[in-house]
Amino acid sequence: MNVLERHESILELLEERGRIEVKDLVEIFDTSEVTIRGDLRKLEQTNKLRRYHGGAQALQTLPLVTNSNNYISLNEVTLESRYEINTSAKERIAKKAAEFARTGDSIIIDSGSTTHLVAEELAQNGGIIAITNNLAAADALKEAPDTTLVICGGTYRSKTKSLHGSKTEQCLDGVSADMLFLGADGIDPDKGITTFNEGYTISAVMAACANKIVAVVDSSKMGRVGFNRVLDIELIDVLVTDTNISKEYIKKFQAKGIEVVLV
Repeated sequence: MNVLERHESILELLEERGRIEVKDLVEIFDTSEVTIRGDLRKLEQTNKLRRYHGGAQALQTLPLVTNSNNYISLNEVTLESRYEINTSAKERIAKKAAEFARTGDSIIIDSGSTTHLVAEELAQNGGIIAITNNLAAADALKEAPDTTLVICGGTYRSKTKSLHGSKTEQCLDGVSADMLFLGADGIDPDKGITTFNEGYTISAVMAACANKIVAVVDSSKMGRVGFNRVLDIELIDVLVTDTNISKEYIKKFQAKGIEVVLV
């Protein structure tokens, strides 16, 4: 197999799997890591894939922004844009996830479009203590019946309409909550929950405060790996996602001890 044929085969594998590790390519093509890394570097230079430490990812699994020159680049997706991605699945996920909450529960709600939809579902019945840095979620809950709403202060991020930074994290000092609803830019059985933005450390602080962590992530995020690791996959108790997730991913998440709920 020549170089061009190997490159075509790598791209075919990425189209099928979404992402692939260098060690797997070494075994598949019976060649060295140096050769494979060189292949991936050349393919990235021609905008065919995106490399990360130890592997490569298909461009279609990443949030993409096209500028006026039609050049595709990696960027963080705004909250408004997120609502337009897999909308029906997110609504079903939010509705199902909200069923885990009980009257009187203290619930932390992280930033994100799906977590905002969870907040809208929770607001219908109310009767909870809601703690959030998500301003859209706070707005949804502000008139919820019998609900105590705690909004974490901090530095405002316009892209996610949420609050982050050391002041936000200080708001969670001493908090012990029943549950955390957590979104994700990307989720992977090995890499965990990851993100493409810099305001990510608050999620781990929230997770440390919660007795149960419910990840609400639609199938478009499966296998996507962001720059920053938000949370190790083993910390998640429940993953609520849609039925487009592959059986392979379901098995891998379950093997990590995660309850996978499909809607």
